Amino acid sequence: MKSMLRSRLFEIEQESIAPIPAEARHGRSRELFTIWFGMNMTPLTVVTGATATTLLGLPMVASIIAIFLGHAIGGIAMALHAAQGPQLGVPQMLQARGQFGSRGASLIVAVAILMFVGYFSSNLIVSSDSIAALLPEANGTAMVIGCAVLSFIIAAFGYNLVRKVTALGAYVVGALVLVSFAGLLASGDFWAQMNHGEFTWTGFFAMLAIGIVWQLTYAPYVSDYSRYMPAKSGTKGAFWGTYLGCVTSSAVLMVLGAGVGIAVTGVDSMTGLHGLLGPVLGAAVLVGFALVAAAGNSVNAYCSALCALTLVETFISGWRPGIKARLVTSLVLHVLGVALALTAATSFASSYFSFLSVLLYVLIPWSAVNLVDYYVIRHGSYAVDEFYAADGGRYGRWNAGALAVFAIGVLAQVPFMATSFYTGVVAEAMGGIDIAWLVGLGVSSMVYIVIARTAPGLIRLDSEAQFSSIEPQIHGK
Repeated sequence: MKSMLRSRLFEIEQESIAPIPAEARHGRSRELFTIWFGMNMTPLTVVTGATATTLLGLPMVASIIAIFLGHAIGGIAMALHAAQGPQLGVPQMLQARGQFGSRGASLIVAVAILMFVGYFSSNLIVSSDSIAALLPEANGTAMVIGCAVLSFIIAAFGYNLVRKVTALGAYVVGALVLVSFAGLLASGDFWAQMNHGEFTWTGFFAMLAIGIVWQLTYAPYVSDYSRYMPAKSGTKGAFWGTYLGCVTSSAVLMVLGAGVGIAVTGVDSMTGLHGLLGPVLGAAVLVGFALVAAAGNSVNAYCSALCALTLVETFISGWRPGIKARLVTSLVLHVLGVALALTAATSFASSYFSFLSVLLYVLIPWSAVNLVDYYVIRHGSYAVDEFYAADGGRYGRWNAGALAVFAIGVLAQVPFMATSFYTGVVAEAMGGIDIAWLVGLGVSSMVYIVIARTAPGLIRLDSEAQFSSIEPQIHGK
């Protein structure tokens, strides 16, 4: 049994963006829990949490409430995307063709690729910074490249190894997190600064939005892992395994970051954590975080490759990418991620915060359209074979109605946006409080439902699009 498991782990994955056949389906909700619990066990999560008490200036209790509430809300939509995987058996961004058309979906896929590469680069930077906190004389470029090489090796083998490494990282860093909290709670500076800062609704909603967007940025690729779950029994497990794993780990680590942010001022979060824990424990925690983040970055790399292949396949009729295409694509994206990391390292904090803000405004309308179409309109019934049709099949190349809803959802948020580069008139009148995410979600959902009920032809919803069973679609490719 152990030898069989070992061979599966180090066997290069054969599947690419085609539907996962029934005989290849496996996995349990517990495995999805460890994937997403481990995925967030990175220095990037700690650094992001620190923005609550540093950049946003919130006191600790308000930071904790905003963090947990944001992740709990955003996690619902994210996990609903994960529940689509077992039923359809295809990567999440490929499934977007069912709403936006084969070429219309490419716009959303391009945004997802940008997001994956951005997260990949961000993880490279914070992993390198964690090691630099211990070894200031170390070559930063070499560390970034080394972390990327580790990620590429794991991502090259594919789903099984990525899943196993991420799950193992969850246990390793989980123990390190307990040590970190013990060190934080033992710090007199932490308790002395508990009420440091000032509560503002602007800061509270900003941190709430960070939690929501953190979860939603996983939405474009949670199905990439749940698609291997059994079709008939995996939906409920995919939801809860993904939700509990992702929300718990990200919220807990962000609270740790917020605590470090008020306990240690004047230095970055990981350096501050090192100082709190002392030279030995601090070194162990920083190295552990860095290694797990570098290995776990393979999740971003693996999914970005699937997205890139989906984008290219859209415009090459009849092409079905295989192992070689996935490996070459992954290599190119790793090189791009390294280049971006080396370029952005000097202005990481401000660049990253702006990056999260922009992602929120774009992802909300896509998520709303996808979830409403899947759960409310079509009830999970899609002709998966036709996702691969050269002409888009019954979903067409361009679904003008869905794309219009997406554009309306983005534009509706503009007056409510509050960012470092632009503040909308409504957000300004509200003292800088950003509720654009709520407006985008509500407007996109309602407009799509209205179109589906009054003019279904605009979103290619007709009698042919309704099915009594999805069984042939799952296994028929």
